[in-house]
Amino acid sequence: MFSRVAVASVLALPLLAVAQNCNTGSIQCCNSVESSTSAAGSAILSLLGLVVQDVGAAIGLGCSPISVIGAGQSSCSASPVCCENNNVGGLISIGCVPVEL
Repeated sequence: MFSRVAVASVLALPLLAVAQNCNTGSIQCCNSVESSTSAAGSAILSLLGLVVQDVGAAIGLGCSPISVIGAGQSSCSASPVCCENNNVGGLISIGCVPVEL
């Protein structure tokens, strides 16, 4: 039993290191990531009445937090990112940077 716990702990260490690199909150799994200057990004920002100060900032669409517990089982099959603002209207995340799981 102890060996299973030890193996699980060792396997989770890289995931914890990744999670600690995201100092703006939890790592997000987004269905897609767009530039704020792309057609899709501009349209969504316009619909929500948002103005992004950083021209070309990446925005994540359809994002949800990734739990460290489930991250080892490929819990994000789309785009894992770390974002500055994780809850704009519950739809998008702004200022995203890709991360590796």
